[in-house]
Amino acid sequence: MSSDRIVPICVGTPSTRRETSRRPVRCRASHIAVLLLCATALSGCAVGPDYVVPGIELPTAWRNARPPKTPPAVPQLSEWWRRLNDQLLNRLIEEAVASNLDVASAKARIREARATRRQAIGALFPTLDGSGSATRNQVSASSTSGGSAITTYNQFQAGFDSSWELDIFGANRRNVEATTYGVDVAEDDLRATLLTLIGDVTSYYAQARGYQARIALARRTAASQRETAALTQRKFDAGSSSAVDVAKAAAQAASTEANIPTFEISYAESVHRLGVLLGREPSALSPLLAGVKPIPAPRLPLPKGIPADVLVMRPDVRKAERQLAQYTALIGKAEAALYPSVSLTGSVSTTALKIGDLGKNSTIGWSIGPSLSVPIFNGGQLRAAVEISEAQRDQYYVAWRAAVLSALEDVENAIVSLSQQRKRIGNLSESARRYAEAARLSRSLYETGSSSFLDVLDAERSLYTAEDSLLDTRVSVATSYIALAKGLGGGWDGMIDSSVPEVVDLNTGPHLAGARLR
Repeated sequence: MSSDRIVPICVGTPSTRRETSRRPVRCRASHIAVLLLCATALSGCAVGPDYVVPGIELPTAWRNARPPKTPPAVPQLSEWWRRLNDQLLNRLIEEAVASNLDVASAKARIREARATRRQAIGALFPTLDGSGSATRNQVSASSTSGGSAITTYNQFQAGFDSSWELDIFGANRRNVEATTYGVDVAEDDLRATLLTLIGDVTSYYAQARGYQARIALARRTAASQRETAALTQRKFDAGSSSAVDVAKAAAQAASTEANIPTFEISYAESVHRLGVLLGREPSALSPLLAGVKPIPAPRLPLPKGIPADVLVMRPDVRKAERQLAQYTALIGKAEAALYPSVSLTGSVSTTALKIGDLGKNSTIGWSIGPSLSVPIFNGGQLRAAVEISEAQRDQYYVAWRAAVLSALEDVENAIVSLSQQRKRIGNLSESARRYAEAARLSRSLYETGSSSFLDVLDAERSLYTAEDSLLDTRVSVATSYIALAKGLGGGWDGMIDSSVPEVVDLNTGPHLAGARLR
């Protein structure tokens, strides 16, 4: 760069120079102000569809539930698991909410969504970058005497560059809209994760207690059947029974005992799953659950509201609706690419041979003005991008409708299951009571020789089957209640802090690398 460009020569007195330099600036500033006003007016424009919450036709009442006497209110399902009246279960759920790994991932997705939104908002504002340089230069030039002259000098430069996309057709604003919906999606995803987690913890806990009860029943029944086998052996030794009866008695006791390992396996799997759900190693809860407790019995009825309540109560339905809104906004972002893009760019720079001269009027140069980019030919790529966005929006619309129907199906299934399982408990309770009486009478008659061993064998087998089925049905009632609470959208209503990262990085500023590459 030559020296006359580095230090421009100004003609006229200083006062004249200042006057002549200011008038053009005012003139250009007025033009720029007009341009900004026009751009601001145009920036209210946006292309693409504006999102409207879609409507869907829903039944006015649950078909399989009893008609309410009064119009039902929105069901209050806060901490529905406390209706099972199990303090240990309450503690496990609280720990699961705090420590579950799926919940931790959902929290991270919220932080990601919020950061993505801030990033999108940043595109609405101008950008400003600074630069600076200092160089030592040497040039040589031929002299009239045939020799060459070497000149060495320093050069200092500093400046700012700014750019602002005016977003006339709303591409950036549609992106902000989409990322705002994305934050809603992430938050509802966390709520859906919590709903599933609490339901799983409660279900596996009920199953574990059920297997404990069935193991205890099998052991009691096998012990009773061993006593019957011993009685049969004594009668055989006395000549009042046959070897066939002895063999059948021993076989029935062994058959009952054979159920115990199967129940032990299922119990261990339930306990291991609970440990993982709580963010621990699988066997961590084994000592805590070793003590036998009753199968959780829910306090009924559970308020159900009306089918339309699932639109606001079910977090997975809300998530699907927010995704539909998000992808509707992205159509506008894609469509805005079909229109011209206008940016306002400007720069200020100062260049001098001495660092102390930087900032003087004679060393400052600036430029400002709009730039226009118009898509002319791109082989249909931009139009195809719009069609892709529209197709994605349609997919999420269908997914939202499917989520609504699936929610209704979950509730109707749970209502039927809970109702029928409760009826089954009544029948099985009566059956077990009757078989217990039959087993007692047949054994007494067998001891006195008034009844055959076949009656004893049949009564004891039927009693065990009825009592085991009763225990299994009690678990089914609990799981049907859990399914109903989940189907209605009952989950965790407490505060969840998603701002704290799982991994806290230290010493992230400029520093010497402490780890060596291997």
